[in-house]
Amino acid sequence: MPTPAQSFDAIIIGAGQAGPSLAARLTAAGQTVAFIERHLFGGTCVNTGCTPTKAMVASAYAAHLASRAADYGLNPLGPISVDMKAVNARRDAIVAKSRNGVEKSLRTNPMVTVYTGTASFTSPTTVQVNDDTLTSNQIFLNVGGRATIPNLPGIHEVPYLTNTSLLALDTLPQHLVIVGGSYIGIEFAQMYRRFGSEVTIIEKGPRLAAHEDEDVSACILSILEAEGITVNLNAECIHLTPHPLGVQAGTTCTKSDDPTVTGSHILLAVGRTPNTQDLGLDRAGITTDKHGYILVDDQLRTNVPGIYALGDCNGRGAFTHTAYNDFEIVAANLLDNDPRRVSDRIPCYAMYCDPPLARIGITESDARKSGKPVLIATRPMTRVNRALEKGESLGFMKVLVDAETKRILGASLLGVGCDEAIHCLLDIMYANAPCTTIQRAVHIHPTVSELIPTLLADLKPLV
Repeated sequence: MPTPAQSFDAIIIGAGQAGPSLAARLTAAGQTVAFIERHLFGGTCVNTGCTPTKAMVASAYAAHLASRAADYGLNPLGPISVDMKAVNARRDAIVAKSRNGVEKSLRTNPMVTVYTGTASFTSPTTVQVNDDTLTSNQIFLNVGGRATIPNLPGIHEVPYLTNTSLLALDTLPQHLVIVGGSYIGIEFAQMYRRFGSEVTIIEKGPRLAAHEDEDVSACILSILEAEGITVNLNAECIHLTPHPLGVQAGTTCTKSDDPTVTGSHILLAVGRTPNTQDLGLDRAGITTDKHGYILVDDQLRTNVPGIYALGDCNGRGAFTHTAYNDFEIVAANLLDNDPRRVSDRIPCYAMYCDPPLARIGITESDARKSGKPVLIATRPMTRVNRALEKGESLGFMKVLVDAETKRILGASLLGVGCDEAIHCLLDIMYANAPCTTIQRAVHIHPTVSELIPTLLADLKPLV
């Protein structure tokens, strides 16, 4: 006999950044919530994204600093070696604390009923999970995404890795070949090189980090190559074949003298795919784009009344901070009579190579295409005292300003501490204040941020 349908004020599917916070707000407002998670609480960020990778980046940074001990006047006792089991144990302890905290907050909330399993729509107001039928007039999708598996020749003949399965390795790859030269590929490349692996990046395009300006891409390339990472650009017709040593990646590379690369392991880092394929969206009438992203309006409503999509699955942002902001937008509109919108937010993100890249607003390329009068200022990190004192002076800072309104349009900061320093520019943008506001500010010395006003004082027309 079928289980009778259970009715809730809201159903939330997916325990990433937006879901648990929304559950807390809805239940605080007196609503009952059915919460569905099929695997690990905390979503991509906690389990296979930001938290574990940044923990490993920290370990790799420590190894890199130790290898440079002589640069700081220290006498190293011997060669640096990395214990991957210990690195992973440190990482896993950090992840477990976050994951368990998320799950506990949901399971101990008396207004939340947690279901473990895969959710699937049976109608616009009904969801099936295992043997349970749940109904609600409010359904929130926060199902995240996963690594894209490219349709490369030979892809099913070799044991490839994704960002998730690579984290499960407790040994160090002898030679890690990475297909994809964007943010995930770059972070893993530098990390594993610092751990001691030989690393090769294969990128189909003409430069790394293709969404950035050419000078940023070129600087990142020089940083990676200086650490001994091989980068093959313009790699066309990538194909994979088994090899006694692991995997062989064949390419047509205009920059590489050798069209094949043999590695012990191969990592696929070519993008992300939303986890929408098994939700039964068609049975609810929910519209997606050709890539499977759920289409939403400026307040994250789908085309079906009462159904919302938050986080990576809506294609409106691929970051933890945008997913959390999705929660804030939905909660503000539903509970606070505060009409917040996705279009209110300013694009911002960081890539955690070393030094980190922080980006806000538009790029220099965007500014040139706009045809509007724009001011630009740049400053190498070699002219930032804090960077020199730390012995980490790679990179540069660049800011773009509207020539007429003096509003900041965007910035690319590639340098030590820039993932934090960028926020003094971002906050001025949100305040809709002119750049003179920060230009006249007195910042603490010695910091990276103190050079932001100096940078703005050197604005010149973009030609």
